[in-house]
Amino acid sequence: VKNLNIGSVRVEDDFARNYSGNGIFSHILGYTGPATDKDVKADPSLSYNDIVGKSGLESYYDKELRGEDGKVINYRNAKGETINDKLLADASNGYQIHSTIDSELQSYFSKSLKNAINRLGSQAAVGIAVNPQNGEVLSLISLPTFDNNRIKSEDLINSAKPFFNRVVSGEYAPGSTIKPLVAFAALKEKIISPEHEIFSAGYIDIPNPYDPEHPSRFLDWKPNGWVNLFSALARSSNIYFYAVGGGLNDVKGLGIDKLGEYWKKFGLGEKTGIDLPGEKSGFLPNPETKEKSGGDIWRIGDTYNVSIGQGDLLMTPIQLVDYTAAIANGGKFYRPFLVNEITDNEGKIIKKFSPEIIDDYSNDASEMKLVQEGMNDAVGKSYGTANLLSDLPFSVAAKTGTAQIEGNTKINAFFVGYLPAEALAEAGAPLDKQIAILVLIENAREGSLNAVPVAKDVLNWYYENRVI
Repeated sequence: VKNLNIGSVRVEDDFARNYSGNGIFSHILGYTGPATDKDVKADPSLSYNDIVGKSGLESYYDKELRGEDGKVINYRNAKGETINDKLLADASNGYQIHSTIDSELQSYFSKSLKNAINRLGSQAAVGIAVNPQNGEVLSLISLPTFDNNRIKSEDLINSAKPFFNRVVSGEYAPGSTIKPLVAFAALKEKIISPEHEIFSAGYIDIPNPYDPEHPSRFLDWKPNGWVNLFSALARSSNIYFYAVGGGLNDVKGLGIDKLGEYWKKFGLGEKTGIDLPGEKSGFLPNPETKEKSGGDIWRIGDTYNVSIGQGDLLMTPIQLVDYTAAIANGGKFYRPFLVNEITDNEGKIIKKFSPEIIDDYSNDASEMKLVQEGMNDAVGKSYGTANLLSDLPFSVAAKTGTAQIEGNTKINAFFVGYLPAEALAEAGAPLDKQIAILVLIENAREGSLNAVPVAKDVLNWYYENRVI
């Protein structure tokens, strides 16, 4: 059109985002698009000519990134020819945001996770890495992903939902990764001493008042024998956590009200406040909501189920890794964040974000230390569910989890873990090199065993490339 040199038509140059990374940063960065009715309604200062952030950091920090449009009056004669321009206001660039993401770690973690789901025939997975000492998000992966340079129509109808950010919007039953929280609560409430042993024959039967001939059976994933707090965490014994959660024989149990209290203390049931749009709160079940939704009363079996991370308990991956990071650092819950500063185009700092402590249970260091020991044993002991990591040249603390979903027809595999302070001290590294990670593979067949190799791969890369 420019070449036609038509005086009555004016063509202005425009700009376009060019994102690097082949989609590995898409759920972090997001993408932009023309303002819609919804956008203009939410922000009357917008016009339909504006380009706005649609997801990710582009959306969350849209006002900081967008800048200001220039304003020009164009005077034309009766023939449509431009005779004068009057500049009313200069255009101004938006600010620059500086992310906490470690791009090399993001790339490596993403590749390892993609290889795993391709091998397993799974469609979806999550990977997160955070610094437990300040809440910085070092890596954030939601698979499948999309190309934020070119939004394709087939992506919009893909049943695997590539635009769905599972890290902050996915709500999952956490499986056995909830057990460190339950262990902490049981210790704090003096429900059990760390040395007290409970016997797991592989199942327990609870009398059924409605059908005495057929008691309700609750299974362990295998007979684990006599277990105390440390071996129960290492072996991931369901029977032990049925007992400390709901009560069994001489163990009173926390009960659903106390469990709910500690869920909230550990940040469940509410958003973490991470600087990404679309964060969900999860769901904390209780007797009242069960009766309202289904008309049925809360039973001890419901308490048993939520004590091992099954039932109606739901949490987001970012909540899960945040509480794991708090265990790693001894009790401080930091708000996870992705942007540490905003600058103008000359590099002047406009805003700097400092670590923000949401809750602090570091006064409960003795209980935290006992939970840490159990998570250490999950790796260090031959019977630990994460023993595959024991041949790494550094120590790791971990908890695995398997959550049965869709009527027990599918299995989600979880891994949460961290580098203990002792591992950093042995390497002569400062505490701010600590890392906590989460691996989640949806529909993972054999369960948590399929998440552990990814965790091992990523932790080993991080230790070799960032710690030593």
